Amino acid sequence: MTAFATVNDLEELWRVLKQEETGRAEQLLEVVSDSLRMEADKVGKDLDNMIATKPAFFANVVKSVTVDIVARTLMTSTDSEPMTQTTESALGYSWSGSYLVPGGGLFIKNSELSRLGLRRQRMGVIEPYV
Repeated sequence: MTAFATVNDLEELWRVLKQEETGRAEQLLEVVSDSLRMEADKVGKDLDNMIATKPAFFANVVKSVTVDIVARTLMTSTDSEPMTQTTESALGYSWSGSYLVPGGGLFIKNSELSRLGLRRQRMGVIEPYV
């Protein structure tokens, strides 16, 4: 199976990659594409078939989601803990921070799955007692 985006797509939609990022990006594009296929399979959908049967713009949405996930993963530091915000104090000895990817690794946001139509919709019923 092929990736939903290329390194060229990543550079056009995000930023020009550093030389050391290119190899990692190629691998991530394949991994993310297969991860999206797996997420689609969990809800009984075939993402490749959806791309083939839906209007042409759906392929661009899948490409965009793939690039977003790979870009977020490339921003994650591999040699230290990636922080999105930190707060420090002085005499009160206080420090706090938020990690970009708690626990590390690749993650797909629920909003990204929703963009692809891969969120399970649940229907609830409330029984009124009369």
